[in-house]
Amino acid sequence: MQSDTLALASPRERLVFAVKWGASAVQIMGYTATGFGWTPWNLYLFLVGVVGWFAVGALWNDKALMLVHLVALGAMIAGMASG
Repeated sequence: MQSDTLALASPRERLVFAVKWGASAVQIMGYTATGFGWTPWNLYLFLVGVVGWFAVGALWNDKALMLVHLVALGAMIAGMASG
């Protein structure tokens, strides 16, 4: 059953909710893939999660959240390019 809070939310708030939880689920899959040694799939999952959380930061206009995930994205891309 859908919560009353989500049912009354604006379309933008519902979008943020979906991206936030989707990115979180994908990042959890990335941690799981890392635990089982499933490379490079773990990196691909983390990339999707990081981009999703960057998008949430942009939608919230949260510069700290955007910065953390932009730096993480840059580090991941640099690491993937060097390997």
